[in-house]
Amino acid sequence: MHSVVERELELKLVLSPERAVPVPARLTYRTDDPYAVHIAFHIGSDHPVHWTFARELMVEGVFRACGHGDVRVWPTKVEGRSVVLMALSSPDGDALLEAPAAAVSAWLERTLRAVPPGSEAERLGIDDGLAELLAPASGRGRLDELWLRDPWPSDESKDGE
Repeated sequence: MHSVVERELELKLVLSPERAVPVPARLTYRTDDPYAVHIAFHIGSDHPVHWTFARELMVEGVFRACGHGDVRVWPTKVEGRSVVLMALSSPDGDALLEAPAAAVSAWLERTLRAVPPGSEAERLGIDDGLAELLAPASGRGRLDELWLRDPWPSDESKDGE
């Protein structure tokens, strides 16, 4: 069974050192996608803007600057408040978002309780899938014959071979 850990909160889109606009957002973590966090920004358009990146990046970013390229996360203080800044870059543009550190930390803590660090691979079922794939083919003999047969027989073969 999979579960979802969500949190609605208001971020600030930093336009300049003096100006920021509120942006409603939803943080989502799904146990069936245990390595990722998802953020949907509701910017007043028909469809929210979605970003997905590593949960580990967000967790580390609450404590120290991390990331490079498209996503960078770091903690800081703004007017005496603890915040987490997220710098997002895409071909469509760049954004600097400010989130309340306490709300982000509380949400991340809930994700870490849902799937503790180091146990993510167990949620994906990779070992079970590989075991099934590599298991002896009992009762699948005919299917394996069809699978292994050359689908494009050479021109030298007789019809039906």
